Amino acid sequence: MSQQFHVGDHVRWNSEAGHVSGRIVKVHTSDTLYKGHPRRCSPEDPQYEIKSDRTDHVAMHKGAALQKIA
Repeated sequence: MSQQFHVGDHVRWNSEAGHVSGRIVKVHTSDTLYKGHPRRCSPEDPQYEIKSDRTDHVAMHKGAALQKIA
């Protein structure tokens, strides 16, 4: 199980373009469709919607891909 995060947490992750940072805007704890693709989520392994600090882009990642920052 990966680290649990909460709405408002400031996190960073590695993307194709390098490290990106943003704030969590939503936590998904049940299976959902995201941008037309099914995403497997559970209370034990949630996925997080994160809004980038630099752009309006919103991404979804599992907790294992995220690192909390100050």
